[in-house]
Amino acid sequence: MVKQIKCDGIQEYNFLKELERRSGETDKKVTQIVSEIIETVKNGGDEAIKNYTKKFDGNLPEYYEVPREVINNALTEADEDFVQALLNAQENIAEFHNRQKSQGFTDAKPNGVILGQRVRGLERVGLYVPGGTAAYPSSVLMNAIPAKIAGVKEIIMVTPPCKDGTPNKDILVAAAICGVDRVFLSGGAQAIAGLAYGTELIPKVDKIVGPGNIFVATAKKLLYGVVDIDMIAGPSEILVLADQTADPKFIAADLMSQAEHDVLASAILVTTDETLPDKVEAEMIRQMNYLERKEIIQKSLSDYGAFLIADSREKAIELANAIAPEHLEVVMENPLEFIGCLDNAGSVFLGAYASEPLGDYYAGPNHVLPTSGTARFFSPLGVNSFIKRSSYIYYTEQALREAKDDIILIAEREGLTAHANAIAVRFENEGENS
Repeated sequence: MVKQIKCDGIQEYNFLKELERRSGETDKKVTQIVSEIIETVKNGGDEAIKNYTKKFDGNLPEYYEVPREVINNALTEADEDFVQALLNAQENIAEFHNRQKSQGFTDAKPNGVILGQRVRGLERVGLYVPGGTAAYPSSVLMNAIPAKIAGVKEIIMVTPPCKDGTPNKDILVAAAICGVDRVFLSGGAQAIAGLAYGTELIPKVDKIVGPGNIFVATAKKLLYGVVDIDMIAGPSEILVLADQTADPKFIAADLMSQAEHDVLASAILVTTDETLPDKVEAEMIRQMNYLERKEIIQKSLSDYGAFLIADSREKAIELANAIAPEHLEVVMENPLEFIGCLDNAGSVFLGAYASEPLGDYYAGPNHVLPTSGTARFFSPLGVNSFIKRSSYIYYTEQALREAKDDIILIAEREGLTAHANAIAVRFENEGENS
């Protein structure tokens, strides 16, 4: 079911090249369709969005904007255990993200110069949340909580209606807990376009965050620049580093927890124990019999899964950094020793009991993570994703006089004589007055 590769410096990197093709360019037909939807919504506003809802969902929902009382009722009527679980997760997520808050600063120098930086939250953020059967209240928590901590003034959520035209109750519960300000029943590329350009009813936002299908992802990509986005998300992925101390049962379960997301998901084991892959595969076969998404898991593991056998811990670390996975588990002896050498990963899970779903739902760090190797240069979603920074400068006349010759020299060297003049003109009469 899962290919085994003994690392020799060639085979494992050939596999990595195959893996890169998984996240190829968006299908041209999808781009064409999404571009047309965006242009139609830009010109047609809410009416265009509603027409697309009829076209793709079959009918219009009971209401376009979910009334506040409906959101509040979803919370009061929800299962108490579910609400408490979300509240517990909220507490952990908020505690972690509160530590990420940036501070402005002022640097007042002895010569009268004042320099500084001002930090504040974005004015308005759009949150896309998949609806219907693929409903993820955890995504509401992970996106809305850091936005609120950053000081975002207003969160506008869009989510597709269920087949009966009503909002998903679990999503509304999460929205109520997190203080989402307004909720619109709209999905797909048309909802993204509505957030980016604004309509008669949907406010124009500064940034759009949240997961979605290929049409949603393509719309976000095409609208980047009109509006900021969180990231271009690819298929989910997990890499597990394991040695002879690892329990095959745990490894199999964790690999399949990501493989069930999508047939394009990637689940990779890198191990220094040659006997572990066979044990893990046997556990996969046993456990898969009682998992609902068995066919998706099998397809994902067959196409994009692998057991890579490394001859040393150093080689295993090298591979992990080369792959730069979204989720990276370290199930090896003394896992905390690895923190300083695993440089490319969205989120690192250390030890046998830091299972990946712990990060998806509960521990505190964000589950919106870079994929497809972009952890080499992208970071997880966090409070800093929802802020903007601006600097300020105050100079006295004397301070500028002391700096003017350097500024003029650099400006003239660049051929920007108007820049040089803007400084020089402030002192052009000094020779006459002396």
